[in-house]
Amino acid sequence: MADREKLRLKKYGNRRLYDTARSTYVTLNQVADIIKQGTDVEVVDARTQEDVTAFILTQIVLEQARRKHALLPVELLHLIIRYGENLLQEFFQKYLEQTINGYLQFKRSMDEQFSKWIDMQLNYSDMAQKTFSGLTQLQNIFNRPRQTPGSKNDKD
Repeated sequence: MADREKLRLKKYGNRRLYDTARSTYVTLNQVADIIKQGTDVEVVDARTQEDVTAFILTQIVLEQARRKHALLPVELLHLIIRYGENLLQEFFQKYLEQTINGYLQFKRSMDEQFSKWIDMQLNYSDMAQKTFSGLTQLQNIFNRPRQTPGSKNDKD
Protein backbone atom coordinates (compact mmCIF):
# COMPACT_ATOMS: atom_id res chain seq x y z
CA MET A 1 0.00 0.00 0.00
CA ALA A 2 2.91 2.33 0.58
CA ASP A 3 3.65 2.68 -3.14
CA ARG A 4 0.14 3.89 -4.07
CA GLU A 5 -0.98 7.49 -3.88
CA LYS A 6 -3.33 8.25 -1.02
CA LEU A 7 -6.36 10.46 -0.90
CA ARG A 8 -6.01 12.82 2.05
CA LEU A 9 -9.11 13.46 4.14
CA LYS A 10 -9.50 15.78 7.09
CA LYS A 11 -11.72 14.84 10.02
CA TYR A 12 -13.39 17.72 11.76
CA GLY A 13 -14.72 17.82 15.32
CA ASN A 14 -18.29 17.54 14.08
CA ARG A 15 -17.34 14.07 12.70
CA ARG A 16 -17.43 15.30 9.11
CA LEU A 17 -14.80 14.17 6.63
CA TYR A 18 -13.41 16.62 4.10
CA ASP A 19 -11.87 15.46 0.80
CA THR A 20 -8.98 17.88 0.24
CA ALA A 21 -8.53 16.86 -3.41
CA ARG A 22 -12.12 17.65 -4.44
CA SER A 23 -12.81 20.30 -1.79
CA THR A 24 -15.99 18.62 -0.61
CA TYR A 25 -17.34 16.76 2.39
CA VAL A 26 -17.72 12.98 2.07
CA THR A 27 -19.64 10.35 4.01
CA LEU A 28 -18.29 7.08 5.38
CA ASN A 29 -20.12 5.26 2.56
CA GLN A 30 -18.39 7.44 -0.03
CA VAL A 31 -15.02 6.75 1.59
CA ALA A 32 -15.78 3.01 1.45
CA ASP A 33 -16.61 3.33 -2.26
CA ILE A 34 -13.36 5.22 -2.90
CA ILE A 35 -11.41 2.44 -1.19
CA LYS A 36 -13.31 -0.25 -3.13
CA GLN A 37 -12.22 1.48 -6.34
CA GLY A 38 -8.60 0.92 -5.30
CA THR A 39 -7.62 4.24 -3.76
CA ASP A 40 -6.05 4.29 -0.30
CA VAL A 41 -7.04 7.04 2.09
CA GLU A 42 -5.27 8.88 4.85
CA VAL A 43 -7.37 10.67 7.45
CA VAL A 44 -5.95 13.32 9.75
CA ASP A 45 -7.63 15.22 12.52
CA ALA A 46 -8.04 18.78 11.26
CA ARG A 47 -7.21 20.32 14.64
CA THR A 48 -4.38 18.11 15.96
CA GLN A 49 -3.04 16.74 12.64
CA GLU A 50 -3.10 13.28 14.31
CA ASP A 51 -3.45 10.33 11.93
CA VAL A 52 -6.92 8.86 12.58
CA THR A 53 -7.04 6.62 9.49
CA ALA A 54 -7.31 3.36 11.46
CA PHE A 55 -10.17 4.76 13.54
CA ILE A 56 -12.15 5.89 10.46
CA LEU A 57 -11.55 2.62 8.58
CA THR A 58 -12.65 0.66 11.66
CA GLN A 59 -15.74 2.84 11.81
CA ILE A 60 -16.52 1.97 8.16
CA VAL A 61 -16.09 -1.76 8.81
CA LEU A 62 -18.29 -1.60 11.93
CA GLU A 63 -20.96 0.37 10.07
CA GLN A 64 -21.02 -2.25 7.31
CA ALA A 65 -21.17 -5.00 9.94
CA ARG A 66 -24.05 -3.24 11.70
CA ARG A 67 -26.10 -3.30 8.51
CA LYS A 68 -25.42 -7.01 8.04
CA HIS A 69 -25.82 -7.76 11.78
CA ALA A 70 -22.45 -9.53 12.05
CA LEU A 71 -18.89 -9.22 10.91
CA LEU A 72 -16.92 -11.49 13.18
CA PRO A 73 -18.07 -14.52 15.13
CA VAL A 74 -19.00 -13.81 18.75
CA GLU A 75 -16.26 -16.16 20.00
CA LEU A 76 -13.60 -14.16 18.15
CA LEU A 77 -14.97 -10.89 19.50
CA HIS A 78 -14.68 -12.31 23.04
CA LEU A 79 -11.04 -13.20 22.36
CA ILE A 80 -10.32 -9.72 21.00
CA ILE A 81 -11.75 -8.13 24.12
CA ARG A 82 -10.13 -10.64 26.48
CA TYR A 83 -6.60 -10.43 25.08
CA GLY A 84 -6.89 -6.90 23.78
CA GLU A 85 -4.07 -4.88 22.38
CA ASN A 86 -1.04 -6.94 23.34
CA LEU A 87 -1.56 -10.27 21.65
CA LEU A 88 -4.02 -9.45 18.90
CA GLN A 89 -2.42 -6.25 17.68
CA GLU A 90 0.71 -8.18 16.73
CA PHE A 91 -1.40 -10.84 15.04
CA PHE A 92 -3.39 -8.31 13.03
CA GLN A 93 -0.29 -6.36 12.00
CA LYS A 94 1.88 -9.32 11.05
CA TYR A 95 -0.33 -12.17 9.98
CA LEU A 96 -3.85 -11.15 9.09
CA GLU A 97 -2.84 -8.80 6.28
CA GLN A 98 -0.45 -11.42 4.86
CA THR A 99 -3.16 -14.06 5.08
CA ILE A 100 -5.74 -11.92 3.29
CA ASN A 101 -3.25 -10.88 0.59
CA GLY A 102 -2.25 -14.54 0.15
CA TYR A 103 -5.89 -15.53 -0.19
CA LEU A 104 -6.54 -12.80 -2.78
CA GLN A 105 -3.46 -13.82 -4.78
CA PHE A 106 -4.52 -17.49 -4.66
CA LYS A 107 -8.07 -16.56 -5.71
CA ARG A 108 -6.76 -14.55 -8.69
CA SER A 109 -4.52 -17.41 -9.82
CA MET A 110 -7.36 -19.95 -9.48
CA ASP A 111 -9.72 -17.68 -11.42
CA GLU A 112 -7.11 -17.41 -14.18
CA GLN A 113 -6.57 -21.20 -14.19
CA PHE A 114 -10.30 -21.93 -14.40
CA SER A 115 -10.57 -19.45 -17.26
CA LYS A 116 -7.78 -21.28 -19.09
CA TRP A 117 -9.50 -24.62 -18.49
CA ILE A 118 -12.75 -23.26 -19.90
CA ASP A 119 -10.92 -21.94 -22.97
CA MET A 120 -9.20 -25.31 -23.39
CA GLN A 121 -12.55 -27.10 -23.16
CA LEU A 122 -13.96 -24.89 -25.89
CA ASN A 123 -10.91 -25.58 -28.04
CA TYR A 124 -11.30 -29.32 -27.42
CA SER A 125 -14.88 -29.12 -28.66
CA ASP A 126 -13.69 -27.59 -31.96
CA MET A 127 -10.91 -30.16 -32.21
CA ALA A 128 -13.33 -33.00 -31.49
CA GLN A 129 -15.66 -31.87 -34.29
CA LYS A 130 -12.76 -31.73 -36.74
CA THR A 131 -11.56 -35.15 -35.59
CA PHE A 132 -14.99 -36.72 -35.96
CA SER A 133 -15.43 -35.26 -39.43
CA GLY A 134 -12.07 -36.80 -40.33
CA LEU A 135 -13.23 -40.11 -38.90
CA THR A 136 -16.31 -40.01 -41.12
CA GLN A 137 -14.04 -40.00 -44.15
CA LEU A 138 -12.14 -42.98 -42.73
CA GLN A 139 -15.41 -44.71 -42.05
CA ASN A 140 -16.34 -44.31 -45.74
CA ILE A 141 -13.10 -46.03 -46.73
CA PHE A 142 -13.75 -48.97 -44.42
CA ASN A 143 -17.42 -49.28 -45.38
CA ARG A 144 -16.79 -49.63 -49.15
CA PRO A 145 -17.95 -52.92 -50.54
CA ARG A 146 -15.18 -55.45 -50.72
CA GLN A 147 -14.10 -56.47 -54.13
CA THR A 148 -13.67 -60.14 -54.77
CA PRO A 149 -10.98 -61.50 -57.05
CA GLY A 150 -12.24 -61.71 -60.56
CA SER A 151 -14.72 -58.85 -60.30
CA LYS A 152 -14.75 -56.31 -63.10
CA ASN A 153 -13.33 -53.52 -60.89
CA ASP A 154 -10.34 -55.68 -59.98
CA LYS A 155 -7.29 -54.25 -61.71
CA ASP A 156 -4.96 -57.20 -61.17
